[in-house]
Amino acid sequence: MVGTLTPPYYAVIFTSVRTEGDNGYAEMADRLAELAMNQPGFLGTDSARSGLGITVSYWKDMESIRCWKAQADHAAAQRMGQEKWYASYSLRIAKVEKEVHFPPAT
Repeated sequence: MVGTLTPPYYAVIFTSVRTEGDNGYAEMADRLAELAMNQPGFLGTDSARSGLGITVSYWKDMESIRCWKAQADHAAAQRMGQEKWYASYSLRIAKVEKEVHFPPAT
């Protein structure tokens, strides 16, 4: 789980339903996680899967998100996702203006 971030920042919310089988998904997911960590403006990620997968990545600004979308390996993974990894997905981008934690950060 991502620790405390200083708003404002952006959240890219990716919800998905996977197709059957791995089909190279895990390897690509590991590769993209490594690449994202080195992408300018990347702040972190949270993820959960239980039938419906939810991944939220956090970014400094919209320009950082645009650059990540255009990154060559990420663009290839997007195509693969549509072709074989996802039965369906949704992507939402939101500006985070406030965050609250429990227990409160010290």
